[in-house]
Amino acid sequence: MTSELPVLIAGAGPTGLTLACDLARRGIACRIVDKAPALFPGSRGKGLQPRTLEVFDDLGVIDAVLEAGAPFPDFRMYRGTEVQWTRTVHRMLGVRRPDPGVGVPYPDIWLLPQWRTDRILRDRFEELGGSVEFSTEMVDFEQDAEGVTAVLEHAGRRERVRARYLVGADGGRSLVRKRLGVGFEGETFETERTLIGDVRAEGLSGTYCHILTTGDVTERFSLWSLPGTDYYQFVATVATDDVPELTVESIQKLLDERSGRADIALTDLRWASLYRVNARMVDRFRVGRVLLAGDAAHTHSSASGQGLNTSVQDAYNLGWKLATVLGGGSDALLDTYEAERFPVAAEVLGVSTRLHHRSFREARPDEPVEAPDIFQLRLNYRGGPLAVDDRTEDLGLLARGQRSRPAERVGPASEPGTVRAGDRAPDAHCGDTRLHDLFRGPHFTLLAFGADVPAGMAGVDVHAYRIETLTSASGFAIADRAGEAFRNYSISPDGPGTLILIRPDGYIGVVATDPGPVRDYLARVASPATV
Repeated sequence: MTSELPVLIAGAGPTGLTLACDLARRGIACRIVDKAPALFPGSRGKGLQPRTLEVFDDLGVIDAVLEAGAPFPDFRMYRGTEVQWTRTVHRMLGVRRPDPGVGVPYPDIWLLPQWRTDRILRDRFEELGGSVEFSTEMVDFEQDAEGVTAVLEHAGRRERVRARYLVGADGGRSLVRKRLGVGFEGETFETERTLIGDVRAEGLSGTYCHILTTGDVTERFSLWSLPGTDYYQFVATVATDDVPELTVESIQKLLDERSGRADIALTDLRWASLYRVNARMVDRFRVGRVLLAGDAAHTHSSASGQGLNTSVQDAYNLGWKLATVLGGGSDALLDTYEAERFPVAAEVLGVSTRLHHRSFREARPDEPVEAPDIFQLRLNYRGGPLAVDDRTEDLGLLARGQRSRPAERVGPASEPGTVRAGDRAPDAHCGDTRLHDLFRGPHFTLLAFGADVPAGMAGVDVHAYRIETLTSASGFAIADRAGEAFRNYSISPDGPGTLILIRPDGYIGVVATDPGPVRDYLARVASPATV
């Protein structure tokens, strides 16, 4: 057995790779293993939401992501060869495009095949000094009070590995979850299967999600244009007792039947899969030294593109906490991972399931439909164990067994308090300074709105800035000449000075009018090196 490893990650999909990148940039050694011989070859999880793009910005891969992808295409519905309508993704899902003027730097859903997302994250991990161990399967593990002993199998050879923590990011059929024996409650849509894959298609024109039908939208065959390639992702729901073979000939036959036309030719089937739609989640995200993330913890319908994005957010929430604990912080910090991500996963699971049942049908005028937060910008940790808002009495709700609530719309407010502790930290432009640029990196960020930076707050891992509504700023002050930062954080320039502490994952940890709560918070949740 080798010497003890800080973190072992099972699964090299978007979840495991995001976590590996986050740990590596914090100087935390980890091994990431996957039983597959290479990265996933298909386009499966192809829609990146605005919040995920912010995470990728922080991890240093946003330029590669934007270059390799494209804005999400419009949906085009056909009846035979006749176009019935063309609609934006926002109209299809009943949502408005986020307003970039209120602190959203990436307002568009970004179309990027999952194989490209995985490759970009893998390349970033290698830049940071890591490597993915493929054809390496974790076959068993056991844990004790000090760590986890895992058994890895590679080329018929078994290796025992000792790690302080194990993260199961090994997908919906997670061995880690099964070995833990945690509950995995929810529903499986037993009467239907989803057929998905990548194929070349001739006979279509334009960049769209082509929805091909003979008039019945529930009997459809979809072909999604994939950016930078002549491949399409095909998606079709089939009855459990009428599942075709995964061959290009069988898929062509299904397309012909569903579309009522014979002018579209499929060739070069690159990848295909048939899966049951599950809407399930675990009852625990942590058992001792073992944590679950991504599809290992929750599985979704593909409707609204929430699965991959929620998985990335899991890893991003967990990364800084693992690093803090491994740096000498309290192990209790890892309990906040479940406390924060459990209600979010439950909420997102509800959104994706509702949109799955809607099945591309627009809501009737008399049908009340709440606009879903598919962009994941309003998801928050309000009332949770790491949200301290000194201006309110609404503290510690999650610790008392209550779920966090969706945040109000990020943007200007008539009075302070619309943006609160636990919310995603909005972006803002203060002249040539962009707040999200200040947040980028593994540190905490303190914004002092109309107040002095408290003594001792600026350090290696706490970057502090004074924000003023001045025509010019001197010293370390940032001039918010147009008042955009004050507006986006719903702080009155005429009110008392306000301190806002931004966590390393871009969420607001503390809102206070004096430094006491900030100091107390850092002493509680930061590693000794930080404070």
